[in-house]
Amino acid sequence: MTNDQASTSQPAAATEQRTGLFTGSFDPFTIGHDDIVRRALPLFDRLVIGVVEANANKHHSLSADERRQQIARLYRDEPKVEVRVYSSLAVELAKSIGARYIIKGVRSVKDFEYEREQAEVNRQISGVETLLLPADPRLAAISSSMVRELAHFGYDVTPFLPKQ
Repeated sequence: MTNDQASTSQPAAATEQRTGLFTGSFDPFTIGHDDIVRRALPLFDRLVIGVVEANANKHHSLSADERRQQIARLYRDEPKVEVRVYSSLAVELAKSIGARYIIKGVRSVKDFEYEREQAEVNRQISGVETLLLPADPRLAAISSSMVRELAHFGYDVTPFLPKQ
């Protein structure tokens, strides 16, 4: 067997790229979101941040493309990160990019129960697994809605946002 033959006979799993998907509205993308991304990066060869285009339950202050651009700037020096806008179910995006895992951060028991239920449905309808990462306790009180509310009332929210 030649060296060329030996190198091409590796099992598919050994060369398969591990892709994770971190989804959310990210309006705005907070230091809590950044913490989840940074902790998930070592687990994957590629991490796609999926910015949901519209959420019927939320009013977005920035367009999906503006949110995508801000996040992409933040990770411009991280080759493993890609940012995409999507408007379908997260599992549909996961399938289209070859992700077998969705990553979600959980800040509280309430978040955990919601995300656990979503994870079960996602697994049943698509086979995509969900990894729940608990928030760093120092960041657990930070939410996008809290940051938007503080900004609305004129408070400086820069301590809650990643440095660009």
